[in-house]
Amino acid sequence: MNDLALARNDGAGKDKTGTTCSGVLSRASAIEWELRLPGQPVLTVHDNHWANGERDIVLYKPTVVPEMPAALSNLHNRLRSGICTTERQGELRIMVFPTYVDRQDRPRVKKSLTTADLADQVGLTRLRELTARKGVSLGPAFDRPNLPLVDLDDAQHEKPLQHALFFPAADDETPVVAFTYFKIVPVLRHIDWLSPDDG
Repeated sequence: MNDLALARNDGAGKDKTGTTCSGVLSRASAIEWELRLPGQPVLTVHDNHWANGERDIVLYKPTVVPEMPAALSNLHNRLRSGICTTERQGELRIMVFPTYVDRQDRPRVKKSLTTADLADQVGLTRLRELTARKGVSLGPAFDRPNLPLVDLDDAQHEKPLQHALFFPAADDETPVVAFTYFKIVPVLRHIDWLSPDDG
Protein backbone atom coordinates (compact mmCIF):
# COMPACT_ATOMS: atom_id res chain seq x y z
CA MET A 1 0.00 0.00 0.00
CA ASN A 2 1.80 3.06 -1.25
CA ASP A 3 4.45 3.79 1.43
CA LEU A 4 3.45 1.04 3.88
CA ALA A 5 6.02 -1.80 3.73
CA LEU A 6 5.90 -5.20 5.44
CA ALA A 7 9.04 -7.38 5.53
CA ARG A 8 10.01 -10.53 7.38
CA ASN A 9 12.95 -10.21 9.74
CA ASP A 10 15.47 -12.78 8.53
CA GLY A 11 17.02 -13.18 11.97
CA ALA A 12 16.33 -16.11 14.29
CA GLY A 13 12.86 -16.32 15.82
CA LYS A 14 12.32 -14.63 19.17
CA ASP A 15 11.69 -17.11 22.00
CA LYS A 16 9.32 -15.99 24.72
CA THR A 17 6.94 -17.19 27.40
CA GLY A 18 3.33 -16.09 27.56
CA THR A 19 -0.31 -17.07 27.48
CA THR A 20 -1.92 -18.54 24.38
CA CYS A 21 -5.30 -17.45 23.02
CA SER A 22 -6.91 -20.32 24.95
CA GLY A 23 -5.32 -19.10 28.20
CA VAL A 24 -2.57 -21.74 28.48
CA LEU A 25 0.86 -20.69 29.77
CA SER A 26 3.36 -21.79 27.13
CA ARG A 27 6.59 -20.97 25.31
CA ALA A 28 6.56 -19.56 21.80
CA SER A 29 8.93 -19.02 18.94
CA ALA A 30 7.89 -15.78 17.25
CA ILE A 31 8.63 -15.02 13.62
CA GLU A 32 9.10 -11.25 13.45
CA TRP A 33 7.79 -9.01 10.69
CA GLU A 34 8.52 -5.28 10.47
CA LEU A 35 5.89 -2.82 9.31
CA ARG A 36 7.37 0.48 8.12
CA LEU A 37 5.78 3.79 7.25
CA PRO A 38 8.06 6.73 6.35
CA GLY A 39 8.52 9.16 9.23
CA GLN A 40 6.89 6.85 11.80
CA PRO A 41 8.24 4.31 14.32
CA VAL A 42 8.74 0.76 13.04
CA LEU A 43 5.97 -1.61 14.17
CA THR A 44 6.79 -5.27 14.86
CA VAL A 45 4.30 -8.05 14.17
CA HIS A 46 4.85 -11.43 15.84
CA ASP A 47 3.65 -14.69 14.31
CA ASN A 48 3.71 -16.79 17.48
CA HIS A 49 4.15 -20.55 17.18
CA TRP A 50 3.36 -21.92 20.67
CA ALA A 51 4.87 -25.11 22.07
CA ASN A 52 1.38 -26.49 22.78
CA GLY A 53 0.49 -26.28 19.06
CA GLU A 54 -1.46 -23.02 19.09
CA ARG A 55 -0.55 -20.11 16.84
CA ASP A 56 -1.52 -16.44 16.77
CA ILE A 57 -0.47 -13.11 15.30
CA VAL A 58 -0.19 -9.91 17.32
CA LEU A 59 1.28 -6.41 17.17
CA TYR A 60 4.24 -6.94 19.50
CA LYS A 61 4.76 -4.57 22.43
CA PRO A 62 8.47 -3.83 22.96
CA THR A 63 9.91 -2.96 26.38
CA VAL A 64 9.80 0.71 25.41
CA VAL A 65 6.95 1.72 23.10
CA PRO A 66 7.91 4.71 20.91
CA GLU A 67 5.76 7.80 21.17
CA MET A 68 2.58 7.35 19.14
CA PRO A 69 -1.16 8.10 19.37
CA ALA A 70 -3.02 6.21 22.09
CA ALA A 71 -5.17 4.17 19.70
CA LEU A 72 -2.09 2.57 18.13
CA SER A 73 -0.26 2.21 21.45
CA ASN A 74 -3.34 0.43 22.82
CA LEU A 75 -3.26 -2.09 19.96
CA HIS A 76 0.09 -3.52 21.08
CA ASN A 77 -0.27 -7.03 22.56
CA ARG A 78 -4.07 -6.85 22.09
CA LEU A 79 -6.57 -8.23 19.57
CA ARG A 80 -4.50 -11.27 18.66
CA SER A 81 -5.66 -13.28 15.66
CA GLY A 82 -5.58 -17.02 16.23
CA ILE A 83 -4.68 -19.38 13.41
CA CYS A 84 -6.16 -22.87 13.40
CA THR A 85 -6.48 -25.94 11.22
CA THR A 86 -9.56 -26.75 9.15
CA GLU A 87 -11.13 -30.03 8.05
CA ARG A 88 -8.99 -29.92 4.92
CA GLN A 89 -5.52 -31.35 5.33
CA GLY A 90 -2.78 -28.76 4.85
CA GLU A 91 -5.17 -25.79 5.23
CA LEU A 92 -5.26 -23.14 7.97
CA ARG A 93 -7.74 -20.40 8.82
CA ILE A 94 -7.53 -16.89 10.26
CA MET A 95 -10.67 -15.02 11.26
CA VAL A 96 -11.47 -11.77 9.46
CA PHE A 97 -12.47 -9.46 12.31
CA PRO A 98 -11.76 -5.84 11.27
CA THR A 99 -10.67 -3.34 13.90
CA TYR A 100 -12.37 -0.07 14.79
CA VAL A 101 -11.43 2.43 17.50
CA ASP A 102 -13.93 3.33 20.23
CA ARG A 103 -14.38 6.72 21.95
CA GLN A 104 -11.77 5.86 24.57
CA ASP A 105 -9.14 5.21 21.86
CA ARG A 106 -9.38 1.47 22.47
CA PRO A 107 -9.20 -0.80 19.42
CA ARG A 108 -12.16 -3.21 19.17
CA VAL A 109 -13.25 -5.75 16.56
CA LYS A 110 -16.41 -6.37 14.58
CA LYS A 111 -17.06 -10.09 14.27
CA SER A 112 -20.22 -10.40 12.19
CA LEU A 113 -20.58 -8.40 8.99
CA THR A 114 -22.26 -8.78 5.65
CA THR A 115 -19.73 -9.43 2.91
CA ALA A 116 -20.50 -5.99 1.45
CA ASP A 117 -19.78 -4.34 4.83
CA LEU A 118 -16.57 -6.33 5.13
CA ALA A 119 -15.48 -5.15 1.68
CA ASP A 120 -16.30 -1.55 2.67
CA GLN A 121 -14.27 -1.77 5.89
CA VAL A 122 -11.23 -3.70 4.66
CA GLY A 123 -11.29 -2.60 1.03
CA LEU A 124 -12.42 -4.68 -1.92
CA THR A 125 -9.02 -4.30 -3.59
CA ARG A 126 -7.23 -5.69 -0.53
CA LEU A 127 -9.61 -8.63 -0.21
CA ARG A 128 -9.16 -9.43 -3.90
CA GLU A 129 -5.39 -9.16 -3.53
CA LEU A 130 -5.46 -11.69 -0.68
CA THR A 131 -7.81 -14.14 -2.42
CA ALA A 132 -5.75 -13.95 -5.63
CA ARG A 133 -2.89 -15.69 -3.81
CA LYS A 134 -2.44 -19.37 -4.57
CA GLY A 135 -4.72 -21.55 -2.44
CA VAL A 136 -6.27 -18.60 -0.56
CA SER A 137 -10.03 -18.10 -0.26
CA LEU A 138 -12.54 -16.08 1.75
CA GLY A 139 -15.60 -17.80 3.15
CA PRO A 140 -17.87 -18.32 6.14
CA ALA A 141 -15.81 -19.19 9.22
CA PHE A 142 -18.22 -21.94 10.25
CA ASP A 143 -20.27 -24.48 8.33
CA ARG A 144 -23.80 -23.47 9.28
CA PRO A 145 -27.05 -23.89 7.37
CA ASN A 146 -28.54 -21.06 5.31
CA LEU A 147 -25.39 -18.96 5.12
CA PRO A 148 -25.12 -16.81 1.99
CA LEU A 149 -22.35 -17.28 -0.55
CA VAL A 150 -19.24 -15.18 0.01
CA ASP A 151 -18.65 -13.70 -3.43
CA LEU A 152 -16.53 -10.56 -3.80
CA ASP A 153 -17.94 -9.97 -7.28
CA ASP A 154 -21.47 -9.89 -5.86
CA ALA A 155 -21.00 -9.10 -2.17
CA GLN A 156 -24.23 -9.70 -0.24
CA HIS A 157 -25.63 -7.04 2.07
CA GLU A 158 -28.44 -9.01 3.71
CA LYS A 159 -27.02 -11.38 6.32
CA PRO A 160 -24.11 -10.72 8.71
CA LEU A 161 -21.76 -13.63 9.27
CA GLN A 162 -18.28 -14.34 10.56
CA HIS A 163 -15.78 -14.47 7.71
CA ALA A 164 -12.46 -16.31 7.61
CA LEU A 165 -9.50 -16.40 5.27
CA PHE A 166 -8.37 -19.92 4.35
CA PHE A 167 -4.78 -20.47 3.21
CA PRO A 168 -2.19 -23.24 2.72
CA ALA A 169 -0.29 -24.24 5.87
CA ALA A 170 3.02 -23.67 4.07
CA ASP A 171 2.11 -20.03 3.37
CA ASP A 172 3.63 -17.94 6.19
CA GLU A 173 3.10 -14.56 4.51
CA THR A 174 -0.66 -14.46 3.83
CA PRO A 175 -1.85 -14.49 7.47
CA VAL A 176 0.55 -11.68 8.41
CA VAL A 177 -0.55 -9.56 5.43
CA ALA A 178 -4.18 -10.28 6.34
CA PHE A 179 -3.58 -9.32 10.00
CA THR A 180 -2.00 -6.06 8.83
CA TYR A 181 -5.01 -5.25 6.62
CA PHE A 182 -7.71 -6.29 9.13
CA LYS A 183 -6.19 -5.23 12.43
CA ILE A 184 -3.49 -2.58 11.95
CA VAL A 185 -4.45 -0.56 8.87
CA PRO A 186 -7.83 0.60 10.29
CA VAL A 187 -6.00 2.01 13.33
CA LEU A 188 -3.37 3.69 11.13
CA ARG A 189 -6.21 5.34 9.24
CA HIS A 190 -7.92 6.40 12.47
CA ILE A 191 -4.78 8.21 13.65
CA ASP A 192 -4.20 9.71 10.17
CA TRP A 193 -0.95 7.85 9.51
CA LEU A 194 -2.70 6.50 6.40
CA SER A 195 -5.35 8.29 4.38
CA PRO A 196 -8.76 6.58 3.98
CA ASP A 197 -8.09 5.86 0.31
CA ASP A 198 -4.45 4.76 0.70
CA GLY A 199 -3.71 1.70 -1.38
